[in-house]
Amino acid sequence: MTETVLITGCSSGIGRETARAFLEDGWDVYATARNPADVEALGEDGANIATLDVTDEDDVERVVDRIIDEEGRIDCLVNNAGYAQLGPVEDVTVESVEDQFEVNVFGPHRLIREVLPHMRERRTGTIVNVSSVSGRLAVPGSGVYSGSKFAMEGISDALRPEVSEHGVDVVLVEPGPVDTAFVERAADEIEGIERSDAYDDLYAILDDTEAIGGGGPGAVQPREVAETVLDAANLTDPAARYPVGQVAKVAMLGRFVPDKLRDKFYRLAISLMSRVS
Repeated sequence: MTETVLITGCSSGIGRETARAFLEDGWDVYATARNPADVEALGEDGANIATLDVTDEDDVERVVDRIIDEEGRIDCLVNNAGYAQLGPVEDVTVESVEDQFEVNVFGPHRLIREVLPHMRERRTGTIVNVSSVSGRLAVPGSGVYSGSKFAMEGISDALRPEVSEHGVDVVLVEPGPVDTAFVERAADEIEGIERSDAYDDLYAILDDTEAIGGGGPGAVQPREVAETVLDAANLTDPAARYPVGQVAKVAMLGRFVPDKLRDKFYRLAISLMSRVS
Protein backbone atom coordinates (compact mmCIF):
# COMPACT_ATOMS: atom_id res chain seq x y z
CA MET A 1 0.00 0.00 0.00
CA THR A 2 1.24 3.48 -0.87
CA GLU A 3 2.47 5.48 2.10
CA THR A 4 0.99 8.88 2.93
CA VAL A 5 2.72 12.06 4.05
CA LEU A 6 1.32 15.36 5.35
CA ILE A 7 3.64 18.33 4.79
CA THR A 8 3.07 21.86 6.09
CA GLY A 9 4.41 25.09 4.62
CA CYS A 10 4.57 23.93 0.99
CA SER A 11 4.13 27.34 -0.63
CA SER A 12 7.84 27.64 -1.44
CA GLY A 13 11.37 26.61 -0.56
CA ILE A 14 11.92 23.55 1.59
CA GLY A 15 8.24 22.62 1.83
CA ARG A 16 7.68 22.70 -1.92
CA GLU A 17 10.82 20.69 -2.67
CA THR A 18 9.95 18.19 0.06
CA ALA A 19 6.53 17.62 -1.51
CA ARG A 20 8.18 17.04 -4.89
CA ALA A 21 10.75 14.65 -3.42
CA PHE A 22 8.04 12.53 -1.79
CA LEU A 23 5.98 12.55 -5.00
CA GLU A 24 8.96 11.34 -7.01
CA ASP A 25 9.44 8.57 -4.45
CA GLY A 26 5.89 7.32 -4.97
CA TRP A 27 4.22 8.61 -1.79
CA ASP A 28 0.67 9.94 -1.55
CA VAL A 29 1.43 13.57 -0.72
CA TYR A 30 -0.82 16.06 1.05
CA ALA A 31 0.83 19.43 0.44
CA THR A 32 -0.57 22.26 2.53
CA ALA A 33 -0.23 26.02 2.80
CA ARG A 34 -2.23 28.95 4.14
CA ASN A 35 -2.97 30.11 0.59
CA PRO A 36 -4.17 27.28 -1.69
CA ALA A 37 -3.04 29.19 -4.78
CA ASP A 38 0.55 28.74 -3.61
CA VAL A 39 0.33 24.95 -3.93
CA GLU A 40 -1.68 24.67 -7.16
CA ALA A 41 1.45 23.66 -9.10
CA LEU A 42 2.01 20.79 -6.67
CA GLY A 43 -1.57 19.71 -7.28
CA GLU A 44 -0.85 19.62 -11.01
CA ASP A 45 2.19 17.45 -10.23
CA GLY A 46 -0.03 14.91 -8.47
CA ALA A 47 -0.15 16.06 -4.86
CA ASN A 48 -3.35 16.42 -2.87
CA ILE A 49 -3.51 20.06 -1.81
CA ALA A 50 -5.23 21.60 1.17
CA THR A 51 -5.53 24.94 2.94
CA LEU A 52 -3.89 24.73 6.34
CA ASP A 53 -3.06 27.47 8.80
CA VAL A 54 -1.09 25.72 11.54
CA THR A 55 -2.27 28.34 14.06
CA ASP A 56 -5.91 27.31 13.49
CA GLU A 57 -7.02 24.28 15.53
CA ASP A 58 -10.06 23.69 13.31
CA ASP A 59 -7.87 23.74 10.18
CA VAL A 60 -5.53 21.15 11.66
CA GLU A 61 -8.38 18.85 12.69
CA ARG A 62 -10.11 19.21 9.32
CA VAL A 63 -7.04 18.35 7.25
CA VAL A 64 -6.03 15.35 9.37
CA ASP A 65 -9.61 14.02 9.35
CA ARG A 66 -9.70 14.37 5.57
CA ILE A 67 -6.50 12.36 5.12
CA ILE A 68 -7.70 9.60 7.44
CA ASP A 69 -11.05 9.48 5.60
CA GLU A 70 -9.38 9.32 2.18
CA GLU A 71 -6.28 7.23 2.92
CA GLY A 72 -6.93 5.57 6.24
CA ARG A 73 -3.40 6.39 7.41
CA ILE A 74 -0.72 9.01 7.86
CA ASP A 75 2.72 7.45 7.68
CA CYS A 76 4.73 10.64 7.96
CA LEU A 77 4.10 14.15 9.27
CA VAL A 78 6.57 16.85 8.17
CA ASN A 79 6.30 19.96 10.33
CA ASN A 80 7.96 22.47 8.03
CA ALA A 81 5.85 25.65 8.23
CA GLY A 82 7.68 28.46 9.98
CA TYR A 83 9.37 31.84 9.73
CA ALA A 84 12.10 33.81 11.49
CA GLN A 85 11.46 36.83 13.69
CA LEU A 86 14.88 38.40 13.96
CA GLY A 87 15.99 41.39 15.97
CA PRO A 88 17.52 42.22 19.36
CA VAL A 89 15.50 40.61 22.14
CA GLU A 90 14.80 43.98 23.77
CA ASP A 91 13.30 45.45 20.59
CA VAL A 92 11.01 42.54 19.65
CA THR A 93 7.53 43.05 21.06
CA VAL A 94 5.77 40.46 23.19
CA GLU A 95 3.11 40.17 20.47
CA SER A 96 5.80 39.30 17.91
CA VAL A 97 7.26 36.68 20.23
CA GLU A 98 3.80 35.17 20.67
CA ASP A 99 3.28 35.10 16.90
CA GLN A 100 6.67 33.41 16.42
CA PHE A 101 5.89 30.66 18.90
CA GLU A 102 2.34 30.30 17.58
CA VAL A 103 3.68 29.27 14.17
CA ASN A 104 6.98 27.59 15.02
CA VAL A 105 6.02 25.75 18.22
CA PHE A 106 2.31 25.62 18.91
CA GLY A 107 1.48 24.82 15.26
CA PRO A 108 3.67 21.71 15.11
CA HIS A 109 2.39 20.70 18.56
CA ARG A 110 -1.21 20.88 17.30
CA LEU A 111 -0.38 18.67 14.35
CA ILE A 112 1.55 16.17 16.46
CA ARG A 113 -1.36 15.82 18.87
CA GLU A 114 -3.81 15.32 16.02
CA VAL A 115 -1.71 12.81 14.07
CA LEU A 116 -0.16 10.73 16.85
CA PRO A 117 -3.28 8.76 17.89
CA HIS A 118 -3.58 7.42 14.32
CA MET A 119 0.11 6.48 14.20
CA ARG A 120 -0.05 4.80 17.60
CA GLU A 121 -3.10 2.82 16.58
CA ARG A 122 -1.22 1.41 13.58
CA ARG A 123 2.05 1.22 15.55
CA THR A 124 4.02 2.90 12.80
CA GLY A 125 4.87 6.41 11.61
CA THR A 126 7.51 9.10 11.46
CA ILE A 127 7.28 12.70 12.65
CA VAL A 128 9.90 14.97 11.05
CA ASN A 129 10.29 18.38 12.66
CA VAL A 130 12.21 20.80 10.46
CA SER A 131 14.29 22.73 12.96
CA SER A 132 17.47 24.73 12.31
CA VAL A 133 21.06 25.07 13.41
CA SER A 134 19.56 28.00 15.37
CA GLY A 135 17.78 25.43 17.50
CA ARG A 136 21.14 24.25 18.79
CA LEU A 137 23.19 27.44 18.79
CA ALA A 138 21.76 30.92 19.35
CA VAL A 139 23.47 34.01 17.94
CA PRO A 140 22.80 37.71 18.60
CA GLY A 141 19.80 38.97 16.67
CA SER A 142 18.09 35.58 16.52
CA GLY A 143 17.03 35.14 20.15
CA VAL A 144 13.30 34.88 19.52
CA TYR A 145 13.64 32.62 16.48
CA SER A 146 16.24 30.47 18.24
CA GLY A 147 13.98 30.28 21.27
CA SER A 148 11.21 28.80 19.15
CA LYS A 149 13.57 26.29 17.57
CA PHE A 150 15.17 25.40 20.92
CA ALA A 151 11.61 24.70 22.10
CA MET A 152 10.96 22.32 19.20
CA GLU A 153 14.26 20.57 19.86
CA GLY A 154 13.25 20.03 23.49
CA ILE A 155 9.76 18.84 22.58
CA SER A 156 11.18 16.44 20.01
CA ASP A 157 13.80 15.05 22.40
CA ALA A 158 11.10 14.30 24.98
CA LEU A 159 8.60 13.00 22.44
CA ARG A 160 11.04 10.58 20.82
CA PRO A 161 11.33 8.14 23.78
CA GLU A 162 7.68 8.70 24.71
CA VAL A 163 6.42 7.27 21.43
CA SER A 164 9.17 4.84 20.46
CA GLU A 165 7.41 1.96 22.22
CA HIS A 166 4.41 2.66 19.97
CA GLY A 167 6.45 2.23 16.78
CA VAL A 168 6.68 5.96 16.02
CA ASP A 169 9.95 7.73 15.15
CA VAL A 170 10.67 11.42 15.80
CA VAL A 171 13.37 13.13 13.76
CA LEU A 172 14.85 16.64 13.77
CA VAL A 173 16.23 18.04 10.50
CA GLU A 174 18.55 20.96 11.21
CA PRO A 175 19.59 23.02 8.16
CA GLY A 176 22.09 25.83 8.24
CA PRO A 177 21.54 28.69 5.75
CA VAL A 178 19.20 27.68 2.91
CA ASP A 179 18.84 29.55 -0.40
CA THR A 180 15.11 30.36 -0.17
CA ALA A 181 12.77 33.32 0.26
CA PHE A 182 12.80 32.52 3.99
CA VAL A 183 15.45 35.18 4.61
CA GLU A 184 13.50 37.79 2.66
CA ARG A 185 10.52 37.26 4.97
CA ALA A 186 12.85 37.49 7.96
CA ALA A 187 14.08 40.81 6.59
CA ASP A 188 10.45 41.99 6.30
CA GLU A 189 9.86 41.09 9.95
CA ILE A 190 12.89 43.16 10.97
CA GLU A 191 11.50 46.17 9.09
CA GLY A 192 8.47 46.13 11.39
CA ILE A 193 10.55 46.55 14.55
CA GLU A 194 10.65 49.87 16.37
CA ARG A 195 14.40 50.14 16.70
CA SER A 196 16.23 51.46 19.71
CA ASP A 197 19.60 53.06 19.01
CA ALA A 198 21.46 50.63 21.30
CA TYR A 199 22.00 47.98 18.61
CA ASP A 200 23.05 49.88 15.49
CA ASP A 201 25.94 47.51 14.77
CA LEU A 202 23.69 44.47 15.02
CA TYR A 203 21.03 46.01 12.77
CA ALA A 204 23.68 46.74 10.15
CA ILE A 205 24.23 42.99 9.91
CA LEU A 206 20.56 42.01 10.11
CA ASP A 207 19.73 44.40 7.28
CA ASP A 208 22.17 42.52 5.01
CA THR A 209 20.28 39.44 3.76
CA GLU A 210 23.46 37.75 2.59
CA ALA A 211 25.04 38.20 6.00
CA ILE A 212 22.12 36.35 7.63
CA GLY A 213 22.14 33.51 5.13
CA GLY A 214 20.22 34.64 2.06
CA GLY A 215 22.03 32.61 -0.56
CA GLY A 216 25.44 33.57 0.77
CA PRO A 217 28.49 31.33 1.16
CA GLY A 218 27.62 27.96 2.63
CA ALA A 219 23.90 28.16 1.86
CA VAL A 220 22.42 24.85 0.69
CA GLN A 221 19.63 24.36 -1.82
CA PRO A 222 16.14 23.45 -0.56
CA ARG A 223 16.36 20.15 -2.45
CA GLU A 224 19.19 18.97 -0.18
CA VAL A 225 17.01 19.54 2.88
CA ALA A 226 14.05 17.86 1.16
CA GLU A 227 16.08 14.75 0.36
CA THR A 228 17.24 14.56 3.98
CA VAL A 229 13.60 14.67 5.14
CA LEU A 230 12.67 11.94 2.65
CA ASP A 231 15.57 9.74 3.69
CA ALA A 232 14.56 10.06 7.36
CA ALA A 233 10.98 9.09 6.49
CA ASN A 234 12.11 6.00 4.57
CA LEU A 235 14.53 4.65 7.19
CA THR A 236 13.31 2.00 9.61
CA ASP A 237 15.64 3.31 12.32
CA PRO A 238 16.40 7.00 11.61
CA ALA A 239 18.82 9.10 13.61
CA ALA A 240 17.48 11.60 16.12
CA ARG A 241 18.89 14.60 14.19
CA TYR A 242 20.23 15.40 10.76
CA PRO A 243 22.27 18.62 10.34
CA VAL A 244 22.12 19.73 6.69
CA GLY A 245 25.01 21.57 5.05
CA GLN A 246 28.57 22.19 6.10
CA VAL A 247 27.70 25.40 7.96
CA ALA A 248 25.24 23.51 10.15
CA LYS A 249 27.76 20.77 10.91
CA VAL A 250 30.54 23.20 11.79
CA ALA A 251 28.25 25.52 13.77
CA MET A 252 27.15 22.63 15.96
CA LEU A 253 30.71 22.52 17.31
CA GLY A 254 30.17 26.04 18.66
CA ARG A 255 28.02 24.54 21.43
CA PHE A 256 31.19 23.13 22.99
CA VAL A 257 32.99 26.48 23.15
CA PRO A 258 32.89 28.02 26.66
CA ASP A 259 30.10 30.59 26.94
CA LYS A 260 32.33 33.54 27.85
CA LEU A 261 34.67 32.83 24.95
CA ARG A 262 31.76 32.46 22.54
CA ASP A 263 30.26 35.76 23.75
CA LYS A 264 33.55 37.55 23.15
CA PHE A 265 33.68 36.11 19.66
CA TYR A 266 30.14 37.33 18.92
CA ARG A 267 30.95 40.87 20.09
CA LEU A 268 34.07 40.96 17.92
CA ALA A 269 32.22 39.53 14.93
CA ILE A 270 29.39 42.07 15.23
CA SER A 271 31.89 44.93 15.37
CA LEU A 272 33.80 43.73 12.32
CA MET A 273 30.81 42.68 10.21
CA SER A 274 28.89 45.90 10.85
CA ARG A 275 31.73 47.87 9.31
CA VAL A 276 31.57 45.74 6.18
CA SER A 277 27.76 45.63 5.85
